[in-house]
Amino acid sequence: MKRREAREKALQILFQMELNEMHLDQAIANVMEEESDAYLQKLVEGVVANKVEIDAQIEANLDNWSMDRLNKVDLAILRVSVFEMVYCEDIPDRVSLNESLEIAKIFSDEKSSKFINGVLANIAKDE
Repeated sequence: MKRREAREKALQILFQMELNEMHLDQAIANVMEEESDAYLQKLVEGVVANKVEIDAQIEANLDNWSMDRLNKVDLAILRVSVFEMVYCEDIPDRVSLNESLEIAKIFSDEKSSKFINGVLANIAKDE
């Protein structure tokens, strides 16, 4: 599985978990047709394990917004990207940021991609 596909699947899994308060294993089973991918596993488990810290970083970089106002798709995209930026040293911040924008264009809308870009750019500056 390519990393882009792993990021998209991670978004779908995290979205399901957030929306339906679903357990990780069940959400993975719902999204994956075949065996899971190591990078996908790393993303999802990493976001789940570090959710408090990731959400704190996101919240600290929201201008005139609160976490509860974010739509769940955008929140999942932000969580995956922040995890990569903070915890995956082998991935340059700009790669993670660009990937999240491309994924936002598919799963969200133009306004969301601009919003996500602003939040992630602020986080990348802090890194």
